[in-house]
Amino acid sequence: MKGEACLLRKMEISVAEAEKRTGKNAVNMQETYTVYLIETRPVDTITEGVTPAPDSLWRRYSEFELLRNYLLVTYPFVVVAPLPEKRAEIVWHKLSADNMDPDFVERRRVGLENFLLRVACHPVLCNDKIFYMFLTEEKGWKEMVYDTGFQAKKVLIYLVTCSCRRFTELKHYSDELQTVLSQLLRVRARVADRLYGVYKVHGNYGRVFSEWSAIEKEMGDGLQSAGHHVDVYAASVDDILEEEEHYADQLKEYLFYTDALRAVCRKHELTQFELETAAQDLASKKQQKEELVTGTVRTFSLKGMTSKLFGQETAEQREAKLQALEQQIEEGEEAVKEKNKESDDFVKTAWEDIECFKEQKDRDLKEALISYAIMQISMCKKGIQVWTNAKECFNKM
Repeated sequence: MKGEACLLRKMEISVAEAEKRTGKNAVNMQETYTVYLIETRPVDTITEGVTPAPDSLWRRYSEFELLRNYLLVTYPFVVVAPLPEKRAEIVWHKLSADNMDPDFVERRRVGLENFLLRVACHPVLCNDKIFYMFLTEEKGWKEMVYDTGFQAKKVLIYLVTCSCRRFTELKHYSDELQTVLSQLLRVRARVADRLYGVYKVHGNYGRVFSEWSAIEKEMGDGLQSAGHHVDVYAASVDDILEEEEHYADQLKEYLFYTDALRAVCRKHELTQFELETAAQDLASKKQQKEELVTGTVRTFSLKGMTSKLFGQETAEQREAKLQALEQQIEEGEEAVKEKNKESDDFVKTAWEDIECFKEQKDRDLKEALISYAIMQISMCKKGIQVWTNAKECFNKM
């Protein structure tokens, strides 16, 4: 989704750090929360050997949520990038699920930075003034968002049959993608669990070899050296698990992207519903006009029964109603034409964005899976090397 309009061509954007703070919430109760430091720096101010200090401001996670909700409503045809988890909901059970856990906060910081970079690279979203203010204006930003009236645009999404087969298929695709990624995350968690167990067993080997070396004179040095190699291998588990979680976060991003895909489908359904409603209203007005002109009523109505009971309307009344209906039919035809154009434009722009999303998803997940395979191969090679070294130590005994 990169192009000439990419904001990153003009500005460097990063979420540099996270900080825990304590304050009062909306009901005046004490709460602890995390804020994130957003740093921006104009690209054209960076010269060789000279890098000016960046502009910076702090944002809470809830402000990132507000920004994304605004983007979802304002650009319903865009597959808006997801935010990282607010709470640790899909986590390997050996790791902490505490929202204030430093490791979790750090991963969330990386995820928030990735969200900003995704938006800044989008050819439409990157030009949004509210997004730019989010990055550069610490005060007054929320008021500007609410002044757009985006919340009033949140309407009830009626469940109607999607007339566009592509969007029906897209909804099924997003459901299937969510299922596959959820299963993949669960499998990864089991693999990480077994991996953790293997490293802990190596730690036990190291302890046993060290204790054994203390009671052996001739074999002592060899056992001690072998124990050292195994201990180093066992201690490297933290770095490996950190890589594992990075891989999981890449999968989670696209797991959460499936909600954004379904949001586009729901908006298309609403667009179709509005078009059908306008068409039905127009057909009803045309039928009323025909009945008024011919003097026949095709369907039972209270109005028709009243005419039979109390007599027909005068010619002047009928003429006035006919003129009013003609005006309403003209407005209805214009409304249907407008809704048709709105629907066609939505399908065109949304599908272009969806195609870009799919290309980006294929690239990112391919890279993530290749990196994961390389990591697993590397771990196996390290394990082989550890026992090769241990074998040499045993040979020297």
